[in-house]
Amino acid sequence: MDVREAAHAAKEYLIDLFDGEGITHVGLEEVDFDEVTNEWKITIGFSRPWDHKNVLTQALGEGRPARSYKVVRINDESGAVISVKDRVLAAAE
Repeated sequence: MDVREAAHAAKEYLIDLFDGEGITHVGLEEVDFDEVTNEWKITIGFSRPWDHKNVLTQALGEGRPARSYKVVRINDESGAVISVKDRVLAAAE
């Protein structure tokens, strides 16, 4: 599996997993390959409907929707998804 295949698999997996939740703005954020475990760690970001700011702030062009980030671990040989976990970003200083 190459990096493009791993990223595509992670993105499609999350779209399917969160089907019905109306996620939008799904995009690749980070890619890492762990040679010890032979696993891809792919971070995918997306927005959920309840993360959107209210209508007034959107009309004023302020406030982007908050994003959720998930790390999808994929076995390189089998292509099987091993886990999906939250990726918590450090607060900006």
